[in-house]
Amino acid sequence: MYKGTLSKRVEVLIHIIYWLLMGYFTFVKNLVLAKNFMPDLFLSTYMIVFVMTFYFHYFVVMKLVFKSFQWKRFFAGVLVSYFFFTFLRWLFEQVITKIVFNKINYVNPTFLGYMEDNLHYSSMSIILSSLLWFVIYFIRLLEYNQIILEENKNTEIKFLKAQINPHFIFNTLNNIYSMVYFQSDKSLTAIEKLSQIMRFTTYESQKEKIKLADEIDYIKAYIELEQLRHQESTSIDFKTKAENFSEEIPPYILSPLVENALKHGITSQLKPIVIDLILEDKKLNFKVINEIGIQKKDKLGGIGLENLKKRLEIHYPQKHQIKLTNQNNQFTAELEIDLK
Repeated sequence: MYKGTLSKRVEVLIHIIYWLLMGYFTFVKNLVLAKNFMPDLFLSTYMIVFVMTFYFHYFVVMKLVFKSFQWKRFFAGVLVSYFFFTFLRWLFEQVITKIVFNKINYVNPTFLGYMEDNLHYSSMSIILSSLLWFVIYFIRLLEYNQIILEENKNTEIKFLKAQINPHFIFNTLNNIYSMVYFQSDKSLTAIEKLSQIMRFTTYESQKEKIKLADEIDYIKAYIELEQLRHQESTSIDFKTKAENFSEEIPPYILSPLVENALKHGITSQLKPIVIDLILEDKKLNFKVINEIGIQKKDKLGGIGLENLKKRLEIHYPQKHQIKLTNQNNQFTAELEIDLK
């Protein structure tokens, strides 16, 4: 079992508190017993056997039982602890006390009577030991499950990021290939822009969060690459308004919507791609609107958008809304995120 934050030292502290509470409710809380309590030989031997059985059951039996749990193993373990308690009590109260103090607790006991009597006395030690073990076990189990969930979350985020970079690079290299093939004088500028973006994807994308300003710069660089690819400049109306451009967001949380618009949309001076970003009171609103050509079929999905939805669920569960609509040859993507 993964130990988590519940270390051996903490476990020992729990045991100390446990025994202090046991002593309090057994002797101090019960005032009558406390006033009349006198040290007794066989009470002392019983307490010694009680504690020894408690920790035999805790460290040996329960560990073996839950190594590969089965109910029959559990009941067999309880039976072993019962025999352990019975044997120790016989050893202490019938043998050792006879040798040292010339006293025995049971005078000529029958076998069945002795076994039945110790079934009663051993039960409390075994039950309390099992309960404490279960409490500590389930604390560690809950911690372990939480750690597994976090690791799975981080693994999924890394996997989704790994999908983003190849997808973007694939599209961009195709664009540059076209420019080089047609001997465009914009090829070198496009390569320079790609190099700038690759520096971003190499360093910034590895971070859990980046500044909003960095994501905006990335989007602008991506737009410039697209504009270089087209013979006629792509018309884009990009407006940003924010109280704090240093507000941090996960990388690539906005750019897939822009990439989708540039990939599927058509532009003109009359119908540009509209990108609006507003950040007020820790609430981010991001809208992208583009016209769809008759020959193009914009989808409410694809690798980029499906990837984005998954990442939003991980980073902002129940704190975001994404709305994608396709009406009258106009595709609108609206994203709202509560950054509080």
